[in-house]
Amino acid sequence: MAHRHEHHKDLIGEHKLGDAGQIILAVLFFTSWIADSFFLNLTTSLNEYVPNIIRLPVGFVFLIISAYLVLKGLKIVFGTERSEPCVIREGVFGWVRHPVYLSELLLYFGLLVLSTSLIAFFVFLMAVFFLHFISRHEEKLLLKRFGEDYELYMKDVPMWIPKLINRKR
Repeated sequence: MAHRHEHHKDLIGEHKLGDAGQIILAVLFFTSWIADSFFLNLTTSLNEYVPNIIRLPVGFVFLIISAYLVLKGLKIVFGTERSEPCVIREGVFGWVRHPVYLSELLLYFGLLVLSTSLIAFFVFLMAVFFLHFISRHEEKLLLKRFGEDYELYMKDVPMWIPKLINRKR
């Protein structure tokens, strides 16, 4: 992904394993989720206890939120050229500091709600830890680059779970 950032001199950087790790985890997740949910049914017994009338709408809500976050987040980052690098606080970046990574987790979670594969759930947990790890690394880079401005952003905007009440914009 670094080569796609060359024309965006205003972007600070990513963890060197970020893209590869995300691809590996996505392949693992989708492979295990599809295999378990549609063919093997080894760990999908929770589906029997939670009816489709509950799982389907809830799962689709998570998928819709995921799509919204990724589309808006990527549009802000890659659709806007900035003359000077700055801390992005607009749009979904005013809700959470890592909306694109959060969208990835919500995608996985939405699919898990649709079909409760415990095998895929363990891959989801690995993705949570991995994305948190690379997010922390990227935040160190941003703190180094933007100092107090990014520190204030960290105080104002939660890392993962949006404040629904009294959030600063």
